[in-house]
Amino acid sequence: MKKLSTILSFVAIVLLMSSCKKEQTLQSYLVESQDKKGFMTVDIPASVLKMSQGKDANADVKESLESIRKVNIVAMQYKGNEANYEAEKNKLKAIFSNSSEYKSLVSFKDKRGNGKVFYSGDADAIDEIVAFGYSKDAGVGVARILGDNMNPGKIMEAMKHVKLEGDNASLSQFKMLLEAKE
Repeated sequence: MKKLSTILSFVAIVLLMSSCKKEQTLQSYLVESQDKKGFMTVDIPASVLKMSQGKDANADVKESLESIRKVNIVAMQYKGNEANYEAEKNKLKAIFSNSSEYKSLVSFKDKRGNGKVFYSGDADAIDEIVAFGYSKDAGVGVARILGDNMNPGKIMEAMKHVKLEGDNASLSQFKMLLEAKE
């Protein structure tokens, strides 16, 4: 009986150790990047987006913004971070290639850089939209929109109605981040 309990304990420990994920997740990457030198991070809560919608926003725009819970943006400029650029780009590529959670929505490659947009959830009820891009002119970055039953087309249309100016500090940071990329 003692041998049986020893064997079962050993099997349980092996199963427990083998079930632990060793691969980095997007969430862990976003959290770790907040403290890294050279990274710019912006977290925008849904309440900020809702307050920032323009007066010309229609019912579809309001509905789309209601489906968003949070926006996270992490970026590292290439200039001044050349040594880390390839490593960070490869980390993000590995996260997306090793994960069955993210499905590719669109890819692009041109003289300005490379990028991919991924989603998780059902195609008509998306829970997460992630844009990942890189170039030696701009750097490397990832933007994640978390929400419930989001429609990507409607989200993109709604983002046109979000005002990046005003008293809100989060949106001011976001505007500065966009201007730094130009």
